[in-house]
Amino acid sequence: MNQRSVAFHHLGCKVNFAEASSLSRQFADKGFEIRDFHDIADLYVISTCVVTSVAEKKCRAAIRQAHKQNPTARIAVIGCFPELKPDLLKAMEGVELVLGHSAKFHLLEELEKVSGSIPDEEQDKFVPAYSYGDRTRSFLKIQDGCDYFCTYCTIPLARGRSRSDTIDHVIKSTAEIVAQGIREMVLTGVNIGDFGRHQGETLAGLIRRLEQMEGPDRIRLSSIEPDLLSDEIIELIADSRKFLPHFHIPLQSGCNKVLKAMHRKYTRETWLSRVQKIRSLMPLACIAADVIVGFPGETDEDFRETLQYLEMADISYLHVFSYSKRENTLAAKMDKMVPDRVRKQRSEALHALSVKKKHSFYSAHCGRTVQVLFEADHDDGFMHGFSENYIRVKTAYLPEWVNTVQPVVLKTIGGDGCYLHVKE
Repeated sequence: MNQRSVAFHHLGCKVNFAEASSLSRQFADKGFEIRDFHDIADLYVISTCVVTSVAEKKCRAAIRQAHKQNPTARIAVIGCFPELKPDLLKAMEGVELVLGHSAKFHLLEELEKVSGSIPDEEQDKFVPAYSYGDRTRSFLKIQDGCDYFCTYCTIPLARGRSRSDTIDHVIKSTAEIVAQGIREMVLTGVNIGDFGRHQGETLAGLIRRLEQMEGPDRIRLSSIEPDLLSDEIIELIADSRKFLPHFHIPLQSGCNKVLKAMHRKYTRETWLSRVQKIRSLMPLACIAADVIVGFPGETDEDFRETLQYLEMADISYLHVFSYSKRENTLAAKMDKMVPDRVRKQRSEALHALSVKKKHSFYSAHCGRTVQVLFEADHDDGFMHGFSENYIRVKTAYLPEWVNTVQPVVLKTIGGDGCYLHVKE
């Protein structure tokens, strides 16, 4: 291979980020110079997402950008998009390799072979990955794929069925992360609550093992389905010295009729019981929720039900998504599609509620002392960090505070929505 510089660009979830970071390390170990995606490179690797049509558009835009920057460069497109639309990608100018989820981990070998689309024949195999390069935080993939087949989602088609790493290997990867001086780790996956099911292990068992390790200092869970967030997991985190009181629990709709149409595996009552259990043990925890607006058949009354339900719920903020029609899903064949303008109105209403919820959550902590892990960013003289329960704090940049945990008294919320800490 003549190419000696490579630029990576990842779209979508934290799993993609962890996987792209692992690939980047493989290339660096082979002597490649890792460049920024906006720079001229010999090879561009684009890790894709297909959760929404917007994500697909961003992928195609990234391919065009790479080809424009260096028309002679090789372009490899990997991940979810190649699983669903490989022919579309192969037809784009500059694209040489189109690799699915398992094949992408053999990217170096595939670049040595004949150009073209590489079939993904090992989609039932788990491939470990974790992010590296951020001195402060690492995203460790512990699970991949999904068995849920929600009517709106293409992830089971793109990433395959649910599969997991083993507890022993997660412990080994964690030790590698700790050895690099990283203070905080995020356990991530497509459906992490399903961790270990196929090999007789559980997420609760993994939490217990990680709790026994010397490091890292702080561990967060990424998004976890409410039907898989057991009392045992909540209680383990409440008693933990390192797992942080920060939960991301998808709701998707506050209307049981819509949840049933989505083929979600819980009711809104199940979701609320998880929130209440967390609040009973960790009153100051950060609890976020995903919500989809404009699902086919969602009426004005259904949406009002969701809005009122979320107004009542004791959560910290929302991630709001407008329904995006995806090919080869059951929802794409449903009647009563919600007009774009209505979806936009509903999205705006929930975004406004999220701002209100977040401000209330932040304000409730005024006067409290929190432990903030400061990051390496240097923005207009300020550095930022997050508390245990994910409150964002900024302070005047001090290099010796990078990757350190500092006690901070929360006093003033700035115009940018985060707390401002003034050093004494």
